[in-house]
Amino acid sequence: MNAPGRDRLRELLDAVLDGEDATLADMASRAHSSPHHFNRLLRRDAGEPPVAMRRRVVLERAAWRLSGGTSVTEAAFEAGYESVEGFARAYSRAFGHPPSTPAAGHWLPSPNGIHFHPPTSLWVQSTEHAMNPVTEHLVRHDLDDTRHLVDLAQGVAPDDYAATRLPGLQVLGFDGSDETLAELLEHLVATKEIWLAAIEGADLPQGGDTSPAGLLARHDAVASRWLATVRDLDSRGAWDDRLVDALCDPPESFVMASVFAHVVTYAAARRQLARHLLRGLGVAVDDGDPITWLRRQRGEE
Repeated sequence: MNAPGRDRLRELLDAVLDGEDATLADMASRAHSSPHHFNRLLRRDAGEPPVAMRRRVVLERAAWRLSGGTSVTEAAFEAGYESVEGFARAYSRAFGHPPSTPAAGHWLPSPNGIHFHPPTSLWVQSTEHAMNPVTEHLVRHDLDDTRHLVDLAQGVAPDDYAATRLPGLQVLGFDGSDETLAELLEHLVATKEIWLAAIEGADLPQGGDTSPAGLLARHDAVASRWLATVRDLDSRGAWDDRLVDALCDPPESFVMASVFAHVVTYAAARRQLARHLLRGLGVAVDDGDPITWLRRQRGEE
């Protein structure tokens, strides 16, 4: 039984956010609980798994520190990341832009309104708009899974990477051939580059380095911008807005919700085809299941 006046939720949150307790086992130990019981209590009372909450609030604190002039390197190690690169990837996925770009604010979408409040406190907001979780999961899974596959392709011999293995395959009639692993992965990245250019009113992208290392760099550059764009559309309720794409000849009109559906649909098809080719080349690769991906994100595996 709780002692009179005891704030058990606050105690659980303190265990999550303690600077030294980075793992679920550490957090549970500080709260004098088993990892399973601790995870269940936080999910019930705060609507968010403890590992996911800690990651989010730590990134919010990092954004605030960066806005005050802290270097990216210093913010990365303060946040408990072992490398600046790992911190930059996590930050970009969360905020939609790299840590070198100033954030408009340091709060991230939250299911419970719990946020970092400078300098060392928490703020609990009563209501807030959070992106539809299905939309959020589809977009982030696509981005993370694409990066994973491109990264795996770095271990493939150049001749195998460029070899025709799916003769005659063309996932989309206007996109060109998808006969090689290189073409499948390049289309996963280029599709977002092209649609962002249309949305932003920029010139049609002229492609770029299609080697696995080159695609990885291109993906990292476009992923944060794509996530930020989707979050902006959702926050403004702009899914029914129309884009008149002057990059088409003649110009075409697209409903933004259909653009999103188009991108995630054909990306999912190409990712699974890329998996098939990677397995055929002896590369160990998972199934790409978003259920498994979400469990990893939440620290449940």
